[in-house]
Amino acid sequence: MYAIIETGGKQYKVQEGDVLYIEKLEAGEGEAVTFDRVLAVSGANGLVVGAPVVSGASVSGKVEKHGKGKKIIVYKYKAKKNYRRKQGHRQPYTKVVIEKIQA
Repeated sequence: MYAIIETGGKQYKVQEGDVLYIEKLEAGEGEAVTFDRVLAVSGANGLVVGAPVVSGASVSGKVEKHGKGKKIIVYKYKAKKNYRRKQGHRQPYTKVVIEKIQA
């Protein structure tokens, strides 16, 4: 059984026991989270696709930790104009373990 959920402007295919690194959530570590925007659910009765979401379906998980991703370098320059700007960025994420899919 799997589901397709939407969170943080992105879509994820999840199964029970999966570990996701998603955009940062406001929930604290160890708290339970529920994803209500379920776009599709596949189970014993086949694939159910929502328009746009499946009514009554939800995916629950547990926040394992918060963190920051690897550093990326943002470098801007203009040729022959002596203009250079170097900036680093680390995207915050939330590590979530999927526990149950209700359909």
